[in-house]
Amino acid sequence: MPDLLIELFSEEIPARMQARAAEDLKKRMTDALVEAGLTYAGAAAFHTPRRLCLTVHGLLAESPLVREERRGPRVDAPEKAIEGFLRGAGLTRDQLEEREEKKGKVFFAVIEKPGRPAAEIVAEELEKIIRNFPWPKSMRWGEGSLRWVRPLHSILCILTDEEGARVVPMDIDGIAAGDTTEGHRFMAPGRFKVRSFEDYDAQLKRRFVVLDAAERADAIWQEATNQAFAAGLEVVEDKGLLAEVAGLVEWPVVLMGEIGADFLHLPPEVLQTSMKEHQKFFSVKNPKTGRIERFVTVANRETADNGATILAGNQKVLSARLSDAKFFWDNDLRIAKDAKMQPWRDHLAHVTFHAKLGSQAERIERIAALAGQLAPALSADAGLAEEAARIAKADLSSEMVYEFPELQGLMGRYYAEAAGFAPEVAAACEEHYSPLGPTDDVPTAPVSATVALADKLDTLTGFWAIDEKPTGSKDPFALRRAALGVIRILLQHGTKLSLLSVFSKFDILHAENEDGLAGPAVQVWGPDLLSFFHDRLKVHLRDEGIRHDVIDACLAMEGNDDLVALVARARALQAVLSTEDGENLVQGFKRANNILTKEEEKDGVAYEFGADPKFAEAAEETALFNALEAAKPKLDAANAAEDYAAAMETLATLRAPIDAFFEAVQVNTDNAVVRRNRLNLLSTIRSTVLKVADLTRIEA
Repeated sequence: MPDLLIELFSEEIPARMQARAAEDLKKRMTDALVEAGLTYAGAAAFHTPRRLCLTVHGLLAESPLVREERRGPRVDAPEKAIEGFLRGAGLTRDQLEEREEKKGKVFFAVIEKPGRPAAEIVAEELEKIIRNFPWPKSMRWGEGSLRWVRPLHSILCILTDEEGARVVPMDIDGIAAGDTTEGHRFMAPGRFKVRSFEDYDAQLKRRFVVLDAAERADAIWQEATNQAFAAGLEVVEDKGLLAEVAGLVEWPVVLMGEIGADFLHLPPEVLQTSMKEHQKFFSVKNPKTGRIERFVTVANRETADNGATILAGNQKVLSARLSDAKFFWDNDLRIAKDAKMQPWRDHLAHVTFHAKLGSQAERIERIAALAGQLAPALSADAGLAEEAARIAKADLSSEMVYEFPELQGLMGRYYAEAAGFAPEVAAACEEHYSPLGPTDDVPTAPVSATVALADKLDTLTGFWAIDEKPTGSKDPFALRRAALGVIRILLQHGTKLSLLSVFSKFDILHAENEDGLAGPAVQVWGPDLLSFFHDRLKVHLRDEGIRHDVIDACLAMEGNDDLVALVARARALQAVLSTEDGENLVQGFKRANNILTKEEEKDGVAYEFGADPKFAEAAEETALFNALEAAKPKLDAANAAEDYAAAMETLATLRAPIDAFFEAVQVNTDNAVVRRNRLNLLSTIRSTVLKVADLTRIEA
């Protein structure tokens, strides 16, 4: 069983495309081989800046013989039907078999497809894959029609077995497959012959190419941390940058340099962002002060001066970059200190947030007003919340954030501190964007949480009011993320809030903008937005392990725009349903509801006028009357206090008397008075249970 080795050698592939491309090559090639009948024992893909590699071991030497039987028409069928069958099978009439069946003789075609050599299949499928490779961007070069991410120089394609390695013959636009490749561009130029994957991997390493991206990343991190440790420093971890840098080099050489003294006073995040975005440098910090003092760069070659020239060049370029950052910082800091960021806030009046929702300044005023109204619910100071909302986005006009948008919020905190705002206000500038995703921390400080909530609610209500909602996979304004952020803030802070009431506040705050635009009333879009929140909440609770039918049972209750109460009810119901009493209660409730619904439909009346215990005939019937009567005040008190755990526990106590009632009593008795009374009793069961949750939605 031969092993297959493929290498597609080109000019440098962008680092962000390499891993995906290697996986695409692996999946497409192995799927094609299996589809053609060539099974294999295992496969692995690799990538470097200049090559994609696939190794497949334990491949069949040829595809197996395929024997297929096709049932045709009857022997006495019309001639045209028989001719059509022959054309489809690719056979002549004398090649057909006649077989006796119950309804007469029938033609059968036995089609045998001989196996094909692996080399033939590999060549055919690899050409298709290369010509149709799913690069995000590709290019043509020279006179050929082939498109690749960068000019493709060579194709290595060999099958290796006990007899040795042989080239798979193929040619794509003049690029003939061979058994040679190249090592490092500078340190080991020239081509060399390959006999197997093991030989390929070993020879590449001798020629200064580390094939495995994970091995390159490990080597970079290990050497970087070792150099930093020797200087009493730490490398700031950045897995994304590490993966990217590993895709920029074939032979990583780690070098650590110093940052000029003029730049050490810059915020560490500024240094880190500037070095990462512009230079792909790792930041090295002093663990005692948290200050970024050095950087790590990764070269792609060894040099006679041990990287001194490379490092000097990098430090020169870095100094120019950091000079820009220093200028931005000093200039911004002056505006923050001298003018308390007012010029930036004024500028936002000329920045359009959305054509139908006004400017950023108008939006900020809405957020500030809403923050002041929400503050008591989050135990926040309303004045500080409004003040924080008014300056939280001022840094969007700063030069630093213009250069590095990812620093928005963080720079706002620095500038607010420099301007002398209260610590709670400064913290809110940074934290009000959170949470940005399902794993991002929720702001815990009351003022920060209030501004974050107001910001997200204004975004959602605004876009719903102008009918700019997410559609399918498209969500250009990140409204799903905003809704999840609202949900997480409310749940973490235990904030009871009527969302429909908040939506109404938007109508008041945004009845008309300066252009006289009035959006539709909240009654039009409010229920749909609430439904959107419910959909996001379902996803959030399912991740928590709460069943979808439990969520639906609670969503059907009144007050479902209070997400904290809604979740408390769902968690309590889930807990009860996980017990035997809870499961049996659902069955008893459904039995009562089904009988009642059927009889009401048949009789054309609603049995909801109250059952009378004086008509009870069985002891179990009387016991159920007593249990329902005893449960009523407990349920009312628990619901009023929103103590849904107590309410569910009270419901669970009804399980035994309901079970006993159905065991002992026939509801549809011949006595019309007793029958009517028992149906009214079932109605009492239904109404009692439905005060807590709509168990009709619980799946059996």
